[in-house]
Amino acid sequence: MNLYTRHQLFKTAFFSIIAGALAATLAIVFVSKKTNSNKEQITETLTEAAEVKAQEIPEEETSVESAPVEQPKVTKTAAASSQYTQDEEQNIYVYEKCNEAVVNITTQVMGINWFLEPVVQDGGSGSGSIIDKRGYVVTNVHVISKANKISISLWDGTSYEGRVIGQDVESDIAVLKFDPPANVQLKTIDFGDSKALKVGQKVIAIGNPFALERTMTTGIISGLGRPIQESKNVIIRNMIQTDAAINPGNSGGPLLDTRGKMVGINTMIISNSGSSAGIGFAVPVSTARRVVNDLLKYGKVRRGTMNIYPVQMTSNIASYAGLSINYGILISQVESGSNAEKGGLRGGTKAVQYGSRFNPTTIYLGGDIITAIDNIDVRTYADYTSALESKRPNDTVTVTVMRDGEFKKLKIQLDGADVDSSDRGTQL
Repeated sequence: MNLYTRHQLFKTAFFSIIAGALAATLAIVFVSKKTNSNKEQITETLTEAAEVKAQEIPEEETSVESAPVEQPKVTKTAAASSQYTQDEEQNIYVYEKCNEAVVNITTQVMGINWFLEPVVQDGGSGSGSIIDKRGYVVTNVHVISKANKISISLWDGTSYEGRVIGQDVESDIAVLKFDPPANVQLKTIDFGDSKALKVGQKVIAIGNPFALERTMTTGIISGLGRPIQESKNVIIRNMIQTDAAINPGNSGGPLLDTRGKMVGINTMIISNSGSSAGIGFAVPVSTARRVVNDLLKYGKVRRGTMNIYPVQMTSNIASYAGLSINYGILISQVESGSNAEKGGLRGGTKAVQYGSRFNPTTIYLGGDIITAIDNIDVRTYADYTSALESKRPNDTVTVTVMRDGEFKKLKIQLDGADVDSSDRGTQL
């Protein structure tokens, strides 16, 4: 039997406690690592099981109802239209909305045959837009020029005889009317806002080029405020220039924005060949709205006028009268009591014969020569009528005249005859 001193017992107990503590610490660390390893294995196992489960579920069985966040519903229409680009869907929308409101207009005119007998012949053709469900159509004047008979054909092939409600040469806008049966519901095109147009904005044209009914072309607005001389005595100002293809037969058809609103009436092209050359022009709907309302209400457009007898200045007149300018509008006479006289415009006093030997005209020299109205230069008679195209009776304009070799500005209140509209149509 071994005997230990008290010091040896204390020393043995101390080292035993230290060894036990170390053993316990190592055991805890080992168990902790084992537990974490098991957790990672369980997590990996669960993740792999979830991925396998997701692969086993068909794609169409996944439902937005199981998601905690509400998702937008996908309809069959949207899924079907996904094959089109946004631009294509926009074009399709405008065409489907408006094409049935675009009509084909054909005319017959009176001609002379080889035996100098009057015969009915085919005239021109063009397009138009139905603007009222009662059968009112807006088109160009030149589409129905000299027409003896007007036919208006709809999208479904039905044709009706049209009659002229009114026409305005200065803007090349005419309003026609046909009478659809009571059971026919006509599609119409609404007027938009041409004053808000911007160069570069997308536009769409629908018409009947070369008798191909309801053809759509697209493009952009290439320019705004273009003054275009349509004929010898007519300049149409503020025209819309577009690169949307416009060909013969498009005249009178609508120029549309991407909402399907009419922003212009396709009127003409500039081309050496007569076909589309990327330069087309449309009368802005701001002009069309004013003109159409007057044509429906009064049968003509009520414009402000100066009650004068205008004469186009020429080099011969300037040379004969000893004038320093050969352009502008010579005031031959001023109507007595008119606003033009009250405003200070002066007519001539020296009577001369003007024109051909067989058809002379008496004019009076010595009066004012109009060279500008407001900010529009007036060099020709077409400029003169164009400057007054958008003016109303009693509007006041600033008229620049050449008088006694000096330029002078006068404030002139425009004249205008009152029109009885009691038996006319209603305003749109």
